[in-house]
Amino acid sequence: MFETIRNAFKIKDVRRKIFMTILFIVLFRLGCYITVPGLSQISFEENSNMNIFGLLNSITGSALSQGTLFSLGISPYINASIIVQLLTVAIPALERMSKEGDEGREKINKITRWVTLVLAIVSAVGIFLTLKNQYTDYVNTAWLGAQYASFFATKGGQWIMGIYIVAVLTGGSMLCMWIGERITEYGVSNGISLLIFVGIVATAAQQLFATFAAGNWAEALIFLVGLILVFTFIIWVDGAERKIKVQYAKQVKGNKMYGGQSTFIPIKVNASGVMPLIFAYALMSFPTMIIQTFWPSSNFNTWWTNYMTASGTWVGVVVYNVILAILIFVFAYFYSQIQFNPVEIARNVQNNGGLVMGIRPGRETAEYLAKVVSRITLWGAVFLAIIAFVPSILFAIPGWAGMNTASQLVSSMSATGMLIVVSVALEFNKALENQILMRHYRGLVGSGSKGFLR
Repeated sequence: MFETIRNAFKIKDVRRKIFMTILFIVLFRLGCYITVPGLSQISFEENSNMNIFGLLNSITGSALSQGTLFSLGISPYINASIIVQLLTVAIPALERMSKEGDEGREKINKITRWVTLVLAIVSAVGIFLTLKNQYTDYVNTAWLGAQYASFFATKGGQWIMGIYIVAVLTGGSMLCMWIGERITEYGVSNGISLLIFVGIVATAAQQLFATFAAGNWAEALIFLVGLILVFTFIIWVDGAERKIKVQYAKQVKGNKMYGGQSTFIPIKVNASGVMPLIFAYALMSFPTMIIQTFWPSSNFNTWWTNYMTASGTWVGVVVYNVILAILIFVFAYFYSQIQFNPVEIARNVQNNGGLVMGIRPGRETAEYLAKVVSRITLWGAVFLAIIAFVPSILFAIPGWAGMNTASQLVSSMSATGMLIVVSVALEFNKALENQILMRHYRGLVGSGSKGFLR
């Protein structure tokens, strides 16, 4: 990867793209430090320890815990993309739109932006209601001044402050979406993925630096060693794939002969990537967020926290993890059905004169591909379940030994975060390699054209 970056800086166009990417990332991080005027930071810090707030806080690079402009981060856009992607499969009109080329994709992107706006407003309202119901000091009275503090203590003033907070947080989320799209357009790799990557790494780095500053070197080193081992395992599985050999028959068209070569259909073990984990965590966190937002002091909230969340009693931890594992398997199979269509692949192979060795073309090929995908998806789901549970157990061992600081580092780098970091890093490396290859190809074509003209 370092060799790829070194080669990229030698090419002017690629170097400019890298600098543009860095510029937009710096803008994003600056927004993560600009606090919302009039909003008390303490309330956000206390709420960030809750499940849903802790997840949002890690993705936004601790922006939520500091009550900043980018407190919502890119999360509404991620959820909107997931919703639109699922609706594209369920609604025929959206499915046809997605197959209309660039024009159809632009329409899908517009729909995604509108859904992002709606989800950003809903998320901002949820944050405001949580603060309003659980805390009375979420308004920074020192910033408002004594003459206005009494007004915002009234019911009408609270709702005016709520509208203001919702508007600022929503605007910050939409600005994050805009920065991500500009990185995709003018920079390297997918901008949205890079913003998530930067947020997770920033959160982990802040916690790690705090650990070193406190003099807990042994605990920090144990965490780093465990993190490297987990990263190595993720990279190893990410590159694993099953190759199904396909032989194409020779065809004579005119005076030329085509085909006759053999190729393969690659089926990755973890083709669905991090999406099943995101779906599972989102579905498990949604009821908690609703209950803690609208019924924070109820007996039902106490029961739910004790018996249906990972932060409750041992019974709740077991129930939560079992349901989470089931959801991971369900979403892994669901997402594999969206990504890989055995019937369509078998039809394309047959239409091009291809043949899977030992399997008849047509229906039997589709059944064979479906069986292989089902088995591969099973191991992919097992891998995701291991990533979801084993790191927490591995990194909790220092906590059992009384090393609490090392255990606190786990909250800064969740299972989903680790998988996202590795996936985005590999994606960025591939994007750089493609940019370098494309520039070399253009250079060869240009030099050849000039030689021919001369």
